[in-house]
Amino acid sequence: MSNALAVAQTQSTLLASLRRLDGRATVGDVVAESGLPADDVRTGLKELLESHLGHLAVSDSGELVYEFDPSLIERDSEPVLARIVRTAKRWLQTAFKGWIVVMLVVYFVLFVVLFVAAIVAGQRGDSRGGGWGGGRGRGGGGFHVNPFFWYWIWGPRWRLGRPYYGHRWERTLGERDRVPFYKKVFAFVFGPDRPEPTQKQLDRAKLRLIRARSGVISTADLVEHTGSGFDEAEEEMGRLLGAYDGEAAVSPDGELVYAFPDLMTTVRGGRKPKEPNPAWLRLEPELELTGNTPGANAVVVGMNAFTLAASATAPWFIFPRLGLGGTAAWVGLVLVPVIFSILFFAGPLVRMAGVGIENRRRAHRNVRRVLLGYVYRRALDGDDVGVAEAHAFVEGKLTDQLVRRAAVERVLDELATELNADVSVLDEGSVRYRFGAIPQQMAASESARRRLRLDERAVDDIVFSTADTPEEASRRDMELFDRELSPAELDLDRYLPSLDRVGYEHDFELVAFEEKLERRKGRDDD
Repeated sequence: MSNALAVAQTQSTLLASLRRLDGRATVGDVVAESGLPADDVRTGLKELLESHLGHLAVSDSGELVYEFDPSLIERDSEPVLARIVRTAKRWLQTAFKGWIVVMLVVYFVLFVVLFVAAIVAGQRGDSRGGGWGGGRGRGGGGFHVNPFFWYWIWGPRWRLGRPYYGHRWERTLGERDRVPFYKKVFAFVFGPDRPEPTQKQLDRAKLRLIRARSGVISTADLVEHTGSGFDEAEEEMGRLLGAYDGEAAVSPDGELVYAFPDLMTTVRGGRKPKEPNPAWLRLEPELELTGNTPGANAVVVGMNAFTLAASATAPWFIFPRLGLGGTAAWVGLVLVPVIFSILFFAGPLVRMAGVGIENRRRAHRNVRRVLLGYVYRRALDGDDVGVAEAHAFVEGKLTDQLVRRAAVERVLDELATELNADVSVLDEGSVRYRFGAIPQQMAASESARRRLRLDERAVDDIVFSTADTPEEASRRDMELFDRELSPAELDLDRYLPSLDRVGYEHDFELVAFEEKLERRKGRDDD
């Protein structure tokens, strides 16, 4: 308890010091401001990178600078009001979903019964006779709904609350995991469920990347994998540094390199982890409006269309034959089902605009991810990039979407801004981009890999020590990058796999492993 209290007090002191320093400081600045030992400051700042928005930067003199948001905002923080609204929205949506299924199925079954009864009554000429089903059937039998119909609607083996990510995900399930019909009704109105991966699930591929690259990566390595912006990647590197006990070093060119010695300790000997796919093999497929197959959508549309037609014509077809009438019949069998059926069809129509906007964003991100591969390739070869050839490359890879030249030029401008690229305009007016930061960052991380050899060290070897003085840390970094190798001297091509093709990764693949374990556990419980 006393240790936890001491840690909390240290964190509180560090936060107070950072507020006075406007969130930007070196270890020395915080030591001078707080009076804490340098060892405690280094450890505490690294922990704050995990819990608060911030990243590392390099000062003009080559020192590490911790840059936090001046307000010291916690990562993934959410205002109380927003959290209340989100919770209320989730509960209301759940209740509305239940009401929709009940209304659709109950009214469909009810109108089938009424429709059949009206036909039978009309054939017997019983509409004069008084009331619903006037005259008893000769066999005394009534209308029965096959029990399999209810099994198909509900699917009792399906755990309540289990998500449905669409028909592509459904194809990965076993025969015993049949998706019940009511989930497809939800998807028709609200769209398929969207996976909500945990931070651990999001980190899994990043940790594989770190381990596959011998425990050392740069921001350029991370962007190659995620396709994110470089500013976003710097923030993420800061969080990873704090979460997985990493260390940062500065190359002579001022490039930051991140090492994770603890992630390289293993009992698997020389077995090297498989590197995760780069961004251009992790493109985003289009978001589907309902996520259902055409057949499932046809059934849902057919049921609701029948209910709409039957309720709209009930006063002229059903009411006279069955002797129905009055305010209650009009409200319960005409007004309510007609309004419900129209709103039911309006759901996907209203969502079309949002789905279209999201798909345009995905198309833009896909252009960026494919273009990243081309830019990295040209940068490592020492060549610049022009808009015309970049557009031709991306257009040749993204054959299933329209790729406009303006979209490619916009992404090139974004990358040029993020990487402070050299931009030149030739005499004929064409623009050329030279991304020198990419080979510099990748060469720095590769040089550090060769020097550190984290994948060959014993468990007890000390790579970085928090007890190092600033002078010792600076000398350590200089030794780490002693005679830093140039990109031409390094084999960096192996870090750019499969540039000749692209691939897609579905959202649900991030949570597929846990879903598989959950299904296996459910089968074992049975």
